[in-house]
Amino acid sequence: MADNQLARWMGGSPLWVLIRLLLLSLVVGVILSALGLDPMNIFASLESLVRHLFNFSFEAVERLWRYFVLGAVIVIPLWIIMRLANRGR
Repeated sequence: MADNQLARWMGGSPLWVLIRLLLLSLVVGVILSALGLDPMNIFASLESLVRHLFNFSFEAVERLWRYFVLGAVIVIPLWIIMRLANRGR
């Protein structure tokens, strides 16, 4: 009876729950390692991750802004020329 209560509390057979937890921990550990997090210094690693993501977002905005300006150098003068050319009609 106690074994059945343990299985019910754990959400399944204790052995299978343990195996699933080990595999899930391994997968999450690989993902967190790929993000550059260190288990011994998790708060500093999280701060570093947030800082890198923050800087990355500003780099992306800067890159998009450069593409916009580059395209506008061509598009805006052509639009003005087209508007002036169609004005006479």
